[in-house]
Amino acid sequence: MRSGGVVVPRLVRADVGATGESPWSGDGTVLVTGATGALGRLVARHLVVEHGVRGLLLLSRSGLEASGAVEFEAELAGLGASVRTVACDVADREALTEVLAGVESPVRAVVHTAGVLDDAVVQGLTRERVDAVLRPKVDGAWALHEAVGELGLDLTAFILFSSIQGVLGGPGQGNYAAANGFLDGLAHLRRAQGLPATSLAWGLWAEGGMEAALDDTDRERMARTTGMTALEPERGLALFDLALSKPSAYAVPAQLNRAALRSRPAEELPPVLRGLVRGPARRAAEATATQTTGVSLADRLAALPVAEQDKTLVDLVRAEVAAVLGVTDKVEARRGFKDLGFDSLTAVELRNRLNKATGLRLPATLVFDHPTPVAVAALVRERLFPTQEQAPEAADAPVANHAAERLTEAASAPDIEVDLIDDMDVDELVRLAQEGIGS
Repeated sequence: MRSGGVVVPRLVRADVGATGESPWSGDGTVLVTGATGALGRLVARHLVVEHGVRGLLLLSRSGLEASGAVEFEAELAGLGASVRTVACDVADREALTEVLAGVESPVRAVVHTAGVLDDAVVQGLTRERVDAVLRPKVDGAWALHEAVGELGLDLTAFILFSSIQGVLGGPGQGNYAAANGFLDGLAHLRRAQGLPATSLAWGLWAEGGMEAALDDTDRERMARTTGMTALEPERGLALFDLALSKPSAYAVPAQLNRAALRSRPAEELPPVLRGLVRGPARRAAEATATQTTGVSLADRLAALPVAEQDKTLVDLVRAEVAAVLGVTDKVEARRGFKDLGFDSLTAVELRNRLNKATGLRLPATLVFDHPTPVAVAALVRERLFPTQEQAPEAADAPVANHAAERLTEAASAPDIEVDLIDDMDVDELVRLAQEGIGS
């Protein structure tokens, strides 16, 4: 919201031409928060090795008690730096001011890398979980802003490690996105006051940061939805230097696979990314999307016999489950979502994908109330055709089709032992065979 108007942001590729003066020139101390974490250590070492920084004040809640902190301090000292590692909660304004006031060589630059994750869908975001994430980023950044002003420190740089999640948002990261959005706003506030500030909304790092808390499913989901892949340390630090050489108060150092973005229909991309995808590939994706969405799922199903409707819906649900889990194998129709490894985030993603595929508004509790692909398919069919009578065999058709697939696989592969079907109800298989369904 600006001057009574609404504007929509777009990411654009930065101009990598001429660079400005380095913020690391001159004497004084550089303060790094979150300094015993992976990103804090990468930055501290980079400042000493590549920029000749000789005075470092490293703050973290654990200080020298953190694993490897003593060795890291010794490593930097061996590189010619004067290093002091202090245990300090940067959000504790009084403690922070005391530490800054006691530094022999005044602090000339700040790099605020501190942060934690505590992901949960919005219903699970308790006050404690919100506070846990906002304290190191929001309270810590504000304490730094006020403390350096109170002490009259003449800074050449005030760098905030924000996150692209504050730009794109992310499932289960409402608290984290909000915290990083605050850092971005603080950078603009300081610039408006004539003070140095840069907020860097980082994408994934291959070492440390948000990446450390992600599993393979999370990484696959992020790559699929945003085209984002992890930055190796060397590349990330090069982007760090590049961003600081630009006049802007705000930058998004991230590694995006634009070919992956082009492969998706434009309307599926987060609006902020659409400016990065241009040309024929984007128009082709938009045309394909229009063609595939011209006929609704309900219209296509209405032309099919009931048994085929059920099979189509089960196959649809199985395909969406596989996409959410990032697997290529067929998902078993009667296997429980819990056994497949679903959690609150993947449950929401599946619900959203099925909403888009079916045109329905399915409940957020979908996979908990309907715990298998077959059960979800039955609900979708009921919602699409609420007045249609269900044929006597319809309820068993998805099971029969799945049984037929499994038995066919077994028949065509003699080396597969009989326990291929040990997760299915044998009595149900016998009954289906006796009735001739799916045989």
